This record gives sequence, C-alpha cells and structure tokens, in this order.
Amino acid sequence: MSKKVKESGSKPPQIEKKVKEPKAKPQVEKKVKEPKAKPQVEKKVKEPKVKPQVEKKVEEPKAKPQIEKKIKEPESKPQIINKKKIVGHETMTNRWGYVFVAPFVIVFCVFNLWPTVYTFLLSFTDLAGFKTVFTFIGPNNFVRLIHDAYFWGALGNTFIIWTINFIPQLGLALLLSIWLSDVRLNLAGKGLFRAIVYMPNLLTAVSVALLFRSVFGYNAHVTAPANQFLRSLGIQDTIILNGEAVKEAYNFFRSVAFSRGLVAFIQWWMWYGYTMIILMAGITTISPSLYESAVIDGANSRQTTWYITLPLLRPIMLYILVTSAIGGMQMFDIPFLLTDMLGAPDFKIRTTTVYQYNIAFSRGANDYAYAAAISIGIFFVTIVLALLIFFFLQDRSELKKQKGGK
Repeated sequence: MSKKVKESGSKPPQIEKKVKEPKAKPQVEKKVKEPKAKPQVEKKVKEPKVKPQVEKKVEEPKAKPQIEKKIKEPESKPQIINKKKIVGHETMTNRWGYVFVAPFVIVFCVFNLWPTVYTFLLSFTDLAGFKTVFTFIGPNNFVRLIHDAYFWGALGNTFIIWTINFIPQLGLALLLSIWLSDVRLNLAGKGLFRAIVYMPNLLTAVSVALLFRSVFGYNAHVTAPANQFLRSLGIQDTIILNGEAVKEAYNFFRSVAFSRGLVAFIQWWMWYGYTMIILMAGITTISPSLYESAVIDGANSRQTTWYITLPLLRPIMLYILVTSAIGGMQMFDIPFLLTDMLGAPDFKIRTTTVYQYNIAFSRGANDYAYAAAISIGIFFVTIVLALLIFFFLQDRSELKKQKGGK
C-alpha cells in the first residue's frame, strides 16, 4: 500500500507538471505582444507630423520686425534733416527748370495763344478798315460765312489740290520706304538717296513758287524758258484768230488744269521726301523676327508687305494723313505767289487761306472780323476732317473685341 501510496503520491507532481506546462503563456504573450509594436507604428505615423519644422519655415518670412527696423531706421532725425536738404536742392533745380522753360512759354503765349483767343473774339465783332473801336455783333459773321459761295468754292479748290498732291505723295513715299528698308534687296547708297530725296523739303516755299513762276512765265510767257524749250522742239500752241489758225507760245497759267496740277506737283515734290522718312522710321520699329518667321513660312516680299508692313504702319499712316490734311487746309504760299495773288485763273487755285488773306488785306476790303470768322471756319473743318480720318483708319478688330467682351 505504501508503494501504491507512494506511486499515488508521486502522481500529483506529474499532473502539476502537465498543468504547469500549458502555463507557457508568457511565451504566447510575448508572441502576442510582439505585434503590439504600436509604438513603432505610431512613431512612423508621427514622423510626418513634423509640423513644427514646417511652421518654423513658414514663420521665417515673418521677420517683419527686421524689415520694420530697416524702414524705421531712416526715420531718425538727422536723416530727416538730410531729406529736407535734398528737397531744398530739388526745389532749386525745379526753379531753374522754370527759368529755362519760361522763354518758350512767353513766346507761345504772346505769338500763338493770345492771337488764337483774339481771333476767336474778333470773329464776333465788326472790326474793318482802319477802325480801332469795334462792337460785338454776335454770330453774324458766321451766318455770312455759311452762305458765302466764294468760301465754299475756295474750300473745294483746297480739297482738289490736296487730293491731287497727297495720293501720289503717299504712294511714292510708301514704295520708296519699303524698297529702302527691305533687307533682302540690300540696296547700295541708301543714305545718299534719302538725302537727295529729302532735299526739296529744305527749300522755302516762296523761292520754289517764284522759281516755277519764272520758268513758265506768268507775266512774259512768250519768253519763258519752258516755251523756249518747246519752240526748239517745234511745239507751239494753236489758236484761232479772225478765222485763221495762228501758232503762238503756250500761256500755261491760262489753263485751270495746268495751274492746279502745277500747285499739286510743287506740293508733292517738296513733301514726298519728308513722308518717306517718316514711313521709314515707322518700318524700322517693326520687329525683324516677324519678317524672319514669315520668310521661313515661305512668304514672299509682296505678302510680307501686305500682311505685315502695311497693317503695322497704321498708326504712322494716321499721323501722316492728319498732319497732311492740316497742312493742306493751310496751303497758302504756293497758290498765292504762283499767279496774281488772287488764285487765278478764274480763282481756281484760290485756297481757303488765300481767300482769308484777300478778305483781310487785299483790294482795300480789310474786313478783319470776317477774315477771323473764316479762320475759325477753317479750324472747325480741319477738326471734322481729322476725326473722319481717325474714324476710317482705326483698327476695326479691336472694336469688335471690345464689343464682344461687353
């Protein structure tokens, strides 16, 4: 029994051992605890939360106190005194600027501004002859101007002569400017040619008018150089006298067409060189890269001129047209000196300014008030003409874009 008891007593330790073996839970717990490496995962998740560093970088440009310090530094009192000195120096310089500008301002006010204002005031008076006292009569002079057939005839003469002059002037100047500015042509002697073309513009209109008057012989057409040259070629004018054909020298200024054509030719000859220089200056402002890209695309000279040069010259063309219209409305010296100072033959070369001069100073009329009204009328006609030119030459594509945007 003791053996059995012993054997039985020995069993409990074996059972305990078997029971204790499943208590290897610490190992299981270790294995279970291993995936609980959440601190490492949390560390990896927390790593992108480096917001403090980002905030530091963002906060760095907030160094406004330093900028404010730099800005506030010149606000020290000694530097303010220096600024006062600088301001004082600038005021002294500006005063000297006024001194240098004063001669021009004085001359402009005396010889340009005041005469313009006085002419406008004079157009509402009855000043004429040798009177020094005048009275205001209101718009009577302008009513007379509207019904004056001679004024409208002179205005028509001015438009005809200016049109005959300006169309070939602009055409030839544009052609020469394109030729002389074309890099592919590479013409030799461009500078000399431009100087020769521009030289007639340097001559005074009075000398040119008297030169052509003597060449074609207004007072002595028989002995005029032009008739002597034609007579040497056997060319003479044929007239009917007492039923018989008689040959004689040409009286050039008896012809209205010749007189108008001669005035237009002189104006064209004197001003086409100036127009060419202005157009060449406009062409030089066009970027060469536009022409280079057009040539690469296979464009020829005609296409580059039509699609690049002419559209980009629109502002220069507008300037030339407006200034030429203003000059045409003021055309005086050539038609005045070429014939009898009255616009002969048959007053067909009498322009508006010639008519104004005749009213004011010729034939004893001395109607200064009405002449002033004529000048104001010329002024308003010039404004209307300039506005029409601006309207027809403005870029329509920009207007369409503006309307479409609205």
